[in-house]
Amino acid sequence: MFRYLPLIVKNSLRNRRRSTLTILSIAASLCLLGVLMALYHAFFFREATPDQALRLVTINRISLANVLPVSYLPLIRNVEGVREAMIIQWFGGTYKDSRDMRNFFARFAVEADKLRTVYPEYQIPPEQYQAFLNDRAGAVVGRPLAERLGFKLGDRVTIVGDIFPVTMEFTIRAIYDAPRDNENLFFHYAYLRESLPEGRRDRTSSFAILADSAESVPRIAKTIDDMFRNYPDQTKTDTERNFELSFLSYLGNVKLFLIAICGALTFTILLVSANTMAMSVRERVREIGILKTLGYTPSAILGIILGESLVISLLGGVLGLGLAVAICEALSKSPILFVDLKALHVPLEVAALGLLVAALIGLVSCLVPGWGASRRSIVESLRFSD
Repeated sequence: MFRYLPLIVKNSLRNRRRSTLTILSIAASLCLLGVLMALYHAFFFREATPDQALRLVTINRISLANVLPVSYLPLIRNVEGVREAMIIQWFGGTYKDSRDMRNFFARFAVEADKLRTVYPEYQIPPEQYQAFLNDRAGAVVGRPLAERLGFKLGDRVTIVGDIFPVTMEFTIRAIYDAPRDNENLFFHYAYLRESLPEGRRDRTSSFAILADSAESVPRIAKTIDDMFRNYPDQTKTDTERNFELSFLSYLGNVKLFLIAICGALTFTILLVSANTMAMSVRERVREIGILKTLGYTPSAILGIILGESLVISLLGGVLGLGLAVAICEALSKSPILFVDLKALHVPLEVAALGLLVAALIGLVSCLVPGWGASRRSIVESLRFSD
């Protein structure tokens, strides 16, 4: 097989226009396939970070939109294995113009003195953190968010509430660094509470919980939910990683969607490649007859034809996966909107799977026409006219 490699490479590019178009069509499809597989890997196969593996989130069992009494917090803190717990309330609201997606970022009301304990990966200079604690209207923002919107220490930020009927004014007192989840704004829950009408105080959408060990996490989740089983507001406690994935469910069955799109793309590439290979083989039936007169065996001819198809498919696969890497790199640097894509990349196993798909497409698409052409007799091949 390898002794025919120069002939295979030369024949692969003999019709440069058709080969180029085929390579580009395979590359475009493999690029999209690679991005989708990278998204699937990032959503469902990425492991939680060591700090994230210790955290849980408790919300109302009905939905995140239903609130829980703040009075649950002391009971949660007393659960065995809970190192710390705090209120974390999504605020929402509008910063400047809501029509500009660059102005969208997560805003949370938290218990300020518990923030660095529950989220130890958030690196905040001690003097800035102390300034945040001392200012009831102070706020902490992630560095990428501060750079994107031009926030500096001491700047005033106004956010008009939508979930809550209040307008909040903050002063940037601290900027934190973190490897992920680094485009948030945190402010004092006490500041939000005192701004709300009496009837909406002492309720929160969620609690963030820090466990003493990863082994305690399942037991803590079960204990908390069992504790409030007979309360008017029942709870649902899950790991922070699963809580993040639950947001994808708002889009529907994302797993099935991604798998279906990947399957459709693969089938489409197969049809395009099969059509091209069938045309190529049909044009060369006489040439195959001449090769047989020169002593080439049917198996050698089949190997040459399959090799040509494999070269074209792999070239398209390499080009497409290269584009997928570039797209994933660009997406990982984009602002956090619905999900955090900072960790999005094309892992080696995804790249290997993409190349395997390209190779299989090349082999399968050419197998039938190649087999038929290699089994034609010399006389039949030389008499063939298209």
